[in-house]
Amino acid sequence: MNDLTLIIPAKREAESLPTFLREIENFECKKLIVLQKEDIETKKSIENIKNIEIHEQNNNGYGNALIEGINSVKTEYCCIINADGSMDPKYLNQMRKTCKDLDFVFGSRYQHPGGGSEDDDFVTSIGNYVFTLSGNILFNLKITDILYTYILGKSSSFRNLNLSNFDFRICVEIPIKAKFNNMNYKCLPSYERERIGGKKKVNALKDGLLILSEIVKYFLRLKK
Repeated sequence: MNDLTLIIPAKREAESLPTFLREIENFECKKLIVLQKEDIETKKSIENIKNIEIHEQNNNGYGNALIEGINSVKTEYCCIINADGSMDPKYLNQMRKTCKDLDFVFGSRYQHPGGGSEDDDFVTSIGNYVFTLSGNILFNLKITDILYTYILGKSSSFRNLNLSNFDFRICVEIPIKAKFNNMNYKCLPSYERERIGGKKKVNALKDGLLILSEIVKYFLRLKK
């Protein structure tokens, strides 16, 4: 997988990131850590880990971390994989092979057999179901997990999406824009593990409303 870069957004992940990087140290791909300049604790936690690249964000937010990471990638393929260890790297090889003739491969916690989650709760699972159903009905996405950003794709395809959301709205922006641009994608089952440590960065209510507004925005654009 020498043609693959892992984009690893890491906001206040000093507890999880070193353990996760040790787990993937023998993977033959580039590892790009994207974090905020002021996140000194996370940077210190990985200062002795070799064969990684650190990109300090010019702006803030999860979406911005992905955008700046994507724009920094030099390999043919890249994959978003979170620093908390919840996205299992054992799926990377299958995702990379599947992506050979596609633009993107989306990991899915709700595709069976094989999907599942140790991190999802009742509120987030219901929210994901509603947003995924909305995306499939409104945009004919044919996707099974619209909010999961375990996504591997061609770096050029990611850049061609012209992503703009600096927050968690980017979760739905990616698949919707992929559909609008007639890109080819596929979902593969992926089991989400419990995070290694630290706290969730997602606020279910606040971020859920932002994501809903993004879906409505693209639906209205489609109707024009």
